[in-house]
Amino acid sequence: MTYATDRLHEEVAYLAFHLGWGLGELLDLEHADRRGYVERTAALLSREEG
Repeated sequence: MTYATDRLHEEVAYLAFHLGWGLGELLDLEHADRRGYVERTAALLSREEG
């Protein structure tokens, strides 16, 4: 099973924007790790807005 390309690009762009990580670093992450960083980053941003 492959991960949808559009979703991968969204995750990479989101993390690159918020964390400043490079494309290579983000693509090297395992899917579950990348999703975890997306979720943690979103949670931190939500706390800041609240």
